[in-house]
Amino acid sequence: MSPNTAKTPNKAFILAAGLGSRLRPYTNNTPKPLVTVNNKTLLDRTLDHLHVAGINEIALNTHYLPDQINACISARPEFKSHTTFEENLLDTGGGIKNMLQHFDDAFYVLSGDGLWDNAQNPAQQNTLNAMRDTWDDETMDILILLQPVASMTLTHGVGDYTLSENGLPIRSLDKSGEYMFTSMRINHPRIFDDAPDDAFSYLTLMDKAEAEGRLHAIIHHGEWHHISTPKDLEAVDAAYKQIDLSET
Repeated sequence: MSPNTAKTPNKAFILAAGLGSRLRPYTNNTPKPLVTVNNKTLLDRTLDHLHVAGINEIALNTHYLPDQINACISARPEFKSHTTFEENLLDTGGGIKNMLQHFDDAFYVLSGDGLWDNAQNPAQQNTLNAMRDTWDDETMDILILLQPVASMTLTHGVGDYTLSENGLPIRSLDKSGEYMFTSMRINHPRIFDDAPDDAFSYLTLMDKAEAEGRLHAIIHHGEWHHISTPKDLEAVDAAYKQIDLSET
């Protein structure tokens, strides 16, 4: 497949409105995107990745402790940013549709609580750039980043997807797939044309794209961590601190 490079994604939407309930007590007074791994917030780590990849315009939705999210974004003047406060949560689909005015073409969608490292093999592969290089505006509506469950040693992986013979992702309803959806994706605004104007799950858009053969996937060769519980956060935090100690 030859990617269409005429309209490569250059903006990102970051989902930052969640309550982070399963991560309590760490989220009692802190929104989940602002919990820290080795003294740096998850959101700042995502912003660092975006900046390195040349993505400097972002939009975020907020709900829980929004002032803290806004302060974090304000401290990153290298980004042109747009934020919105959801008085009532719009879920993973409605939250994005509510901010579509900022996106004319395909754009990244990332979770504010995401944590990943670029691949060392292929040599120094940048995850976001690899997604951008794979994106094809004509044949894809959604491109998702999948993490092999077998590679997840610090946090628990869930088998969200398998791959068909031609490499297209198939959702595993019983969660027995080989790959976990990282929540990292590129999508085109057209997928929201018939979507509700209130709260709805983004998963419905993924299922529709899959049924139409327009859901594609790229396999992540780097590390990605599913931070859901205090045990997850503590394991990843300890590992990152150990890596930094070994490099000094």
